[in-house]
Amino acid sequence: MKVLFVCSGGMSSAIIVKALKTEGEKQGMNLEVLAVGTQEFDAEVRNGWDAAMVAPQVRHRFDGYKASADEAGVPCQIIPPQAYSPLGGPTLVKLINELVKK
Repeated sequence: MKVLFVCSGGMSSAIIVKALKTEGEKQGMNLEVLAVGTQEFDAEVRNGWDAAMVAPQVRHRFDGYKASADEAGVPCQIIPPQAYSPLGGPTLVKLINELVKK
């Protein structure tokens, strides 16, 4: 499964990407995860992603990200603040699985 994250500069999500990959491995999931900055999202979301996740610090721009993701046929959701931590892997896996099933 391919999961795209968007945050302010694409860097703060590195911890979240690691947490998601670690939890995905524990659950036997094959995950490809990429974190991008706000300026890169519109173009990147069109590259065959299965899900797009929006970091809490850029949630005020969610409507624009959602519109781009909808055009690309990619389900998109805001990451809850409590899941945006090094311990958020289990919650993220659950959210992504639910998002992709919709």
